[in-house]
Amino acid sequence: MKFLLKHNYIFVLLLVLGACSDSDSIDKDEEKPTITINYDGGFPQSCEELKRGETYIFKARVTDNQALAAYSLDIHNNFDHHTHDDQGENCALDDKKTPVNPLIFIENYPIADAVTSYEIQITVTIPSDADTGDYHCSYSVTDATGWQSRTSVDIKIVE
Repeated sequence: MKFLLKHNYIFVLLLVLGACSDSDSIDKDEEKPTITINYDGGFPQSCEELKRGETYIFKARVTDNQALAAYSLDIHNNFDHHTHDDQGENCALDDKKTPVNPLIFIENYPIADAVTSYEIQITVTIPSDADTGDYHCSYSVTDATGWQSRTSVDIKIVE
């Protein structure tokens, strides 16, 4: 009888371990999406000058191995000369200053239909009364499983 119980326990243990196999991990998404503005038409490029009162179409390409879900655009002042870990080229900066009426643009957008490639196109008008000076333009993209990538560039708002 002990022999039978011992083998039953081993059988149940093997059954439980078999049910916990990682055979369903084949479809796990372990890749972050990609995002770039470094292509013909990507905007803005590093150190680009944007004029107050003008309207621009901000463009970036995003891709993912399975499905894209959302993206965002964040434009904020860099009057304190902070940096972002994903910035490329550093541009010549004006003197540090205190913001009075800075441009702040932060918007999130969904990507429909679980596509794997998408071109972001966001129309932004720079207010005619926005503070001139140094700004950061940051794009981010999130895929359907939650992986996120970012890219940022220095830009300048001018008269």
